[in-house]
Amino acid sequence: MFNMLMSGGGWTPSRMAFGRGRTLEHTEEDLKTRFKPNGVLDLAAVSQLPCLFVAETQHDNSQDAAHVGTITRARFGGSDYNLEYTYDPDIPPIPNSVLRSMAGELGIEEFEFNRTHWAIKDVDLFRVLLKQGLGRRNQPKVFTLSDEPVDESLVAVMMPFDSAFAPAYAALKGAIQAAGMTCQRADDIWEHDHVIQDVVSLICKASIVVCDLSGRNANVFYETGIAHTLGRDVIMIAQTPGDVPFDVAAIRYIRYLNNGEGFAKLTVEVQRRIGTLRARRT
Repeated sequence: MFNMLMSGGGWTPSRMAFGRGRTLEHTEEDLKTRFKPNGVLDLAAVSQLPCLFVAETQHDNSQDAAHVGTITRARFGGSDYNLEYTYDPDIPPIPNSVLRSMAGELGIEEFEFNRTHWAIKDVDLFRVLLKQGLGRRNQPKVFTLSDEPVDESLVAVMMPFDSAFAPAYAALKGAIQAAGMTCQRADDIWEHDHVIQDVVSLICKASIVVCDLSGRNANVFYETGIAHTLGRDVIMIAQTPGDVPFDVAAIRYIRYLNNGEGFAKLTVEVQRRIGTLRARRT
């Protein structure tokens, strides 16, 4: 899925106000229900999707080229959404003529190029771009991203390899199995010479990644960043608010106590969250 934001005046770098009036026009009803529950746009959810920033077609074809990017911050402001965003440096600007030639594959109707609006399209934007030879990303230098398809039944758990976390892992494993899914942690497998490659391969294959930020373990933060970058559904958990750094403090997380009662509550809340995430996909 991706956000398709069409603006009559084009897009200025970094930030712009976008009117609320035409959000989720030309969007399938199930996506409206998912991303605009009770008529209120879920800014956190839409910000997780890649974006296609497009300028309306002008009569003299003077419109700017489209850009692929992401929303880095979104806020309500009067009658507008105040958006901050960044363009993907690996994907060049897309001329209007090229974008229109891909419109059918992207789920964009011809008339949409002449109307300011915000739509969500249930299409893999990057797959379409790659078919056109656009956006060929470099592989990371220290590990390789897996080409295997995502296993919708797999949940990966990122936490310190420390016996002190065994009770928490047992609680998570119980929640994941009760939700009808498979739980794996990187130390459950040994397929590569380097641990980081096993970790990354596991994140690539998993549909959901649980990250325990307790203790501010640097490895877990690194793995959380990889999971967010790959677009996985991430469930963050932590024992104290102090475990959650400023950069991710705005993202909701599950807090648990390091005792029997806390682990029991963690099992319930993680199972509930998994159920919510799976329901969104059906």
